Amino acid sequence: MRRHPQSALPLPATGPRNDGATLRRLLPYLLAYRGRVLFALGCLVAAKLANVAVPLIFKQIIDRLTPALTGDVLARAAILVPLGLLGAYGALRFSSSLFTELREIAFARVTQRAVRTIVLQVFQHLHALALRFHLERQTGGLTRDMERGTRSIASLISYTIYSILPTLVEISLVLGILATHYEAAFTLIAAGTLGFYIAFTIWVTNWRTALRRRVNELDSAANTRAIDSLLNYETVKYFNNEEFERRRYDEDLQKWEQAQVKSQVSLSFLNIGQAAVIAVGVTLMMWRAASGVAEGRLTLGDIVLMNAFLIQLYMPLNFLGVLYREIRQALTDIERMFGLLAEQREVEDRPGAVDLVAGSCSVRFRKVDFGYDAKRQILFGVDFDIAAGHRVAVVGHSGSGKSTLARLMYRFYDAAGGALEINGRDIRDYTQASLRRAIGIVPQDTVLFNDSIYYNILYGRPDATHEEVLAAARAAQLHEFVARLPDGYETRVGERGLKLSGGEKQRVAIARALLKNPPILIFDEATSALDSKTEQAIQAQLEYAAVGRTTLVIAHRLSTIKDADQIIVLEGGSIVERGTHSALLAAGGAYAQMWALQLQEERERDDAVLAAV
Repeated sequence: MRRHPQSALPLPATGPRNDGATLRRLLPYLLAYRGRVLFALGCLVAAKLANVAVPLIFKQIIDRLTPALTGDVLARAAILVPLGLLGAYGALRFSSSLFTELREIAFARVTQRAVRTIVLQVFQHLHALALRFHLERQTGGLTRDMERGTRSIASLISYTIYSILPTLVEISLVLGILATHYEAAFTLIAAGTLGFYIAFTIWVTNWRTALRRRVNELDSAANTRAIDSLLNYETVKYFNNEEFERRRYDEDLQKWEQAQVKSQVSLSFLNIGQAAVIAVGVTLMMWRAASGVAEGRLTLGDIVLMNAFLIQLYMPLNFLGVLYREIRQALTDIERMFGLLAEQREVEDRPGAVDLVAGSCSVRFRKVDFGYDAKRQILFGVDFDIAAGHRVAVVGHSGSGKSTLARLMYRFYDAAGGALEINGRDIRDYTQASLRRAIGIVPQDTVLFNDSIYYNILYGRPDATHEEVLAAARAAQLHEFVARLPDGYETRVGERGLKLSGGEKQRVAIARALLKNPPILIFDEATSALDSKTEQAIQAQLEYAAVGRTTLVIAHRLSTIKDADQIIVLEGGSIVERGTHSALLAAGGAYAQMWALQLQEERERDDAVLAAV
């Protein structure tokens, strides 16, 4: 019966290695297909039994043919006897390959499903982490850890089930045959060689693990540096810093190169030592076998058997050293990926959290305190209401905490003090999925997927119809622009939307929010990147879209929020004024000063345009 793997104890992202915990965490994903695993193990044992039986049959063939080959006339009459053994020899050869392939066929789905399940779990967990984690992460190193971890899961399963376990089974069978059919010296030499070989391999490989970890860390650092530089291509060009970026990247590459050289030297030392151990063991075994034949205690078939056993043992054993190194490396990579799963979710649904029912919503910030860092508080006792269907605007200088209000509404963070309520209930009592489903946002800095314009609009509501997507584009004053493009809505926007202008990206974001059609809207300086003409056209649509919805407008241009039901003025994270546009102008306070300053800037800009004409 198929079972779903259970979560194991989380591994630390850093700290001492814990290979046992990593394996225990991986095991449930393999046991999800227990029947296939048991069948594959059965095929493994059958293949190795057939493989070990081949030299035994070969010994019998040699022993039967030896008298005839030496001139025994009576034995020549029995020359047909080995035909049955030859048939068994061929059947065993075929059986070994057959059971090996059946094992791989049975285990293929187990391996791929385990990889798929774990990677999907990591991907889902990363999306569930708080915004704080994603602001602090380094994308290049993170993706490299996921890539190596994914590859290493398949490698670890392959090495263990297809190579390590079969070799151990074969070693056990061979040692058992030697112990029961031959003198103890053969068993002691074989076991001693194996033990010394394994001990030497483990000792050197454990020493090499620290070197491999260093190589991986430097590889991730260099990759992060390269991706960060390429993502900021325009900034590099603005400041003519190509050579500076090359030097910084080369510094990381030099460290990586030195670590790689040390790792390769240690690998050569390991290979030389392994070859020496095997050479000594083979020499001793063949010496004992040759002595037995010379003394008449063993036959030619026995020495052929010994030689065949040595080949079957030491060839995979030589590869076993490589596999052990790869398994250690795979465990290191998997540990790093599982470390991502150990990252704690800063924001989680409370036990018994309920869904926010779709419909009109009221919002209240009740004496909210918040800081991204405990040493630096951003909001101080922010307290205001947005009645259902009303529009409240928040204005203030940069760094006053305006955009933080939107992040708190989305529960990217939780308030440090006070509470944020929707329909009179703390938003922490709602599930995050239903809360975010009820809110639409046009952010200040719009980032688009590297896909088509149509896809980026549709992202607001993936189940929307084609007509609804076009209607949202028209409402955002985007349709006419798209219609002029050669590929229309299938035009790709580039990495993070860099092929579009700031205003075009903003209109895509507005269309996406309108398509979502939520009861709560947030406009975080939604028209800040637009020219005056386009802003006026879109502003009318935004006001129309806000009718009947609870709307929070975070504004830079005060002209866009004159008709708000209430305007909140933030300074240093505190509310210093509140009221309507006309009331605040009449009060002659901070808002009135901001209004006068913007009017002056607009007049100066208009005068400059006229002078240029």
